[in-house]
Amino acid sequence: MAFLNILRKRLFGLLLVVIGVSVITFSISHLIPGDPARLIAGDRATDAIVANIRHQLGLDLPLYQQYGRYMLDLVHGDLGTSIRTSRPVLEDLQTFFPATLELAMAALLLSILVGVPLGVLSAVYHNRLIDQIARTLAVTGISTPAFWLGLGLIVFFYGHLNWLPGSGRLDDGLDPPVTVTGFYLIDSLLMGDWALFSNALQHLILPAVTLGFVNLGVVARQIRSAMLDQLGEDYIRTARAYGLSKWSVILRHALPNALIPSVTVLGLTLGDLLYGAVLTETVFAWPGMGAYVVKSIEALDFPAVMGFAIVVSFIYVLLNMVIDLLYRLIDPRISEVN
Repeated sequence: MAFLNILRKRLFGLLLVVIGVSVITFSISHLIPGDPARLIAGDRATDAIVANIRHQLGLDLPLYQQYGRYMLDLVHGDLGTSIRTSRPVLEDLQTFFPATLELAMAALLLSILVGVPLGVLSAVYHNRLIDQIARTLAVTGISTPAFWLGLGLIVFFYGHLNWLPGSGRLDDGLDPPVTVTGFYLIDSLLMGDWALFSNALQHLILPAVTLGFVNLGVVARQIRSAMLDQLGEDYIRTARAYGLSKWSVILRHALPNALIPSVTVLGLTLGDLLYGAVLTETVFAWPGMGAYVVKSIEALDFPAVMGFAIVVSFIYVLLNMVIDLLYRLIDPRISEVN
């Protein structure tokens, strides 16, 4: 019963966030100077043609009526029609979402595989050289702009060394795999096409490193902080007194307990990566939701921009809710929030 009460509260909070994001995004998008109808019609179109397009798009209505119509459609699962592509925004997002999710998952995996060991070493060798190096890398990762790092990697690994491709998901001339999951790596493996898998992996490396490095520092610092707390606990001293080896105590006892408070950070990192993919996808010409929304902003495509913001915000809050509930199952000591 308590679990259901918590779930209801989280779902209500999710609804409030979606409404809040829709209001803010709608307001900002309509404050931006420019006329979508004029962009569609072209510079040489007459005022009558522009006015007709504005009427067809509903842009001649008062803002509160435009917002009311949008929210009514949203309740029925309709995110509107893209002004730029003339397709339903939901279909556009479904088309581009797998590419963004594949990139975000690869970046998250990189952040965990590097950030967790880095945080552990930093805590174990506290205030020593390894700790200083790990902390420097963590701060560098947090402080480095994604677009700057991405451009630097392209110049070095693609421009100078020619080791890795600089843009896209596949080389020109290669057909994408048959869509099963939308993830090129998985779909190419399901086809048994190792050459296509290798090509997709090569294209994924640089954008994943760019996006993952920015969040690597967050993971490393969280693990370091949690590990320092655990290493000072009595059960760690007791385990050492029983003669267990240093790394056995660290990996079998301290680390699992340190991961419990880190679940929230690790989970929400995925939501951050979905938002952060906007710059990375633009730099690497990655055909995902980030590149889609950038082009939509340039075209003053209000429905597409709002659809992107609402969908990503919904995913972010949904992840927050799932992680919160999962955290309570992992650690029953957490008292219920009334």
